[in-house]
Amino acid sequence: MTSKRLYHIGFGRDDLGGQPPSIALLSGDPERALLIAQAYLEDVQPLSENRGLNSYLCTLPNGRPVLSATSGMGAPSLSIVVNELRQLGIQQIIRLGTCGSIQADVPVGSIVISSAALCRQGAANDIAPVEYPAAADPFLTVALAKAAQELEIEYHLGITASVDTFYEGQERTDSANPSLMRSLQGITEEYRRLNILNYEMECGTLFKMAGVYNFAAACVCGVVVQRTTSENVGLEKKAIAIERAIKVAVYAVANLE
Repeated sequence: MTSKRLYHIGFGRDDLGGQPPSIALLSGDPERALLIAQAYLEDVQPLSENRGLNSYLCTLPNGRPVLSATSGMGAPSLSIVVNELRQLGIQQIIRLGTCGSIQADVPVGSIVISSAALCRQGAANDIAPVEYPAAADPFLTVALAKAAQELEIEYHLGITASVDTFYEGQERTDSANPSLMRSLQGITEEYRRLNILNYEMECGTLFKMAGVYNFAAACVCGVVVQRTTSENVGLEKKAIAIERAIKVAVYAVANLE
């Protein structure tokens, strides 16, 4: 086990104290990592803001240590952070993100708990073959679903499309590039027919890393856009969706055996 500060995340084993955490709550947005630490956890100790990858050592109300950390946007950045967290002994990672629903019955403001991912990500291909399964840990996933039930928060459990790009990869045409490649035209409807619930940009790589690196991973995302009606993020309900995802993740972690 290394005690040096790792190059990207900016902290090392010695910074984690005598009872180092084994679980990390991982957000793409550094402001969300700070929000989780300050509003939902206790005994917050900033670890690093290196490269915008803000990380905080915290405790749960039961005294269990936990990290609130930032992965950055997209799978390449996440792959670096997860690799370094694993070097420091992290054994469970829950991604806390946002997503776009592609099913009419998955509304903005609800949450999606990913059981597995259709992984269309280049970073993941450097870790395992295309056909390697991108599956969430069943025990963490059940813990998230149970938390949502007990908190009476609307949740949807199923398969996520995890892709590399926000615009082209999610078939958005209201952007600087309205001309999509033929392979992407109609892909959202195809995924809809395959009963895929949502788009996001990280969990497929996270799940493959979990299988290869031997740790447990799960993902819960707040739904911030309903792609059956619009390409635009619903800002008026974004905070609600994120709050619900955070509450579910923190409750689940606090009640893990």
